Amino acid sequence: MSQDYIDRPFLSAEWRDLVMLNYEAPLGLLAPLVPAGVEIDRWRDTLYMSVVGFRFRETRVLGAAIPWHRSFEEVNLRFYVRRELGSEVRRGVVFIREIVPRHAIAIVARLLYNEPYRALPMRHRVERTDDGAIEREFAWRAGASWSRLVATTVGAPEPLRADSEEEFITEHYWGYTRQRDGGTVEYRVQHPRWNVWNAREARLDGNVEALYGAEFARVLSGAPRSAFVADGSAVRVFAPRRIR
Repeated sequence: MSQDYIDRPFLSAEWRDLVMLNYEAPLGLLAPLVPAGVEIDRWRDTLYMSVVGFRFRETRVLGAAIPWHRSFEEVNLRFYVRRELGSEVRRGVVFIREIVPRHAIAIVARLLYNEPYRALPMRHRVERTDDGAIEREFAWRAGASWSRLVATTVGAPEPLRADSEEEFITEHYWGYTRQRDGGTVEYRVQHPRWNVWNAREARLDGNVEALYGAEFARVLSGAPRSAFVADGSAVRVFAPRRIR
């Protein structure tokens, strides 16, 4: 793969209405999933994994819009890692499962990045309630039943505070993925700092075990440690490269 290709954005889009439910996870659950060359990242000694739902808009691949694939939902389960390169620290995410409603998107992501994508029927809604709050919902169907990720916010979003939990969750600009041969690829994600709401109410409903398995369902069945919503922005995702 040429350097020119690596330095070009592979994908550009807008990510909007990012609902983030954050759970404290046991080390034994996540440690087997850490790719080679990175280590688990913590915030104030807490190990997090997050369920994140958001809207893709104006999606382009290598600058080209793909018909019927410009706007869609994604819900992912992820945790946080870091890679140290001398004085530089690259803070990133590892995805445990990502779901989208389009089979072509899942296939391309699996082929190029080896990301754990799955295509399922999905839907979303963003509605203002009678008391002026905004409720955001992302739903997917695994088997016969629908599951939902829901958060309600009030007022206006606020800028990220330095060294806050919200900053830790949102300010990871690298992705790391284990490859079939045991190696690791790294890719960069570029976007401005987001504004966030703390969620007044948030929940994850449905048959979580059908998608994530029994071990993860045990963690996700409880209340999240925190929940917030980011407004989002334009983003650029760069092509992957293998790391040593």
